[in-house]
Amino acid sequence: MLIQLIALLSGLVFGIGLILSGMANPAKVLAFLDVTEQWDPSLAFVMAGAVGVGFFAFRLAKKRGQTLLASPLHLPTSNILDHRLILGSIAFGVGWGIAGICPGPGLVLAASGHSGAIIFVVAMLSGMVIFDQLEKHRMRRH
Repeated sequence: MLIQLIALLSGLVFGIGLILSGMANPAKVLAFLDVTEQWDPSLAFVMAGAVGVGFFAFRLAKKRGQTLLASPLHLPTSNILDHRLILGSIAFGVGWGIAGICPGPGLVLAASGHSGAIIFVVAMLSGMVIFDQLEKHRMRRH
């Protein structure tokens, strides 16, 4: 019960942060991505703040070796840049540039009833299912 409550509170804080920072506003995101016209650099400060907090949080987490609730900590260990990572990054960036929405803000917007975000989330979930099926097929071949 405690873990679910902490997860709920963490999600609420994350969602409120996305809304307050403007990351859940597709128009603001697209203005940030459009460096040729009226560029809005404010999201760069949001991202820099997030990277700064994340940097120290991950360093602390690595030293602890477990979560605050004493669960095992599972951090990524791979540092390989392969074609799958590069193609996935490109697909993410293109999708973000077209819609002005990425997964976290997409969920926040969809929960608020934003029709474009609902379409985005359905497409995102469809892509995840397709990837999962392709991955299972690839693993069976090897």
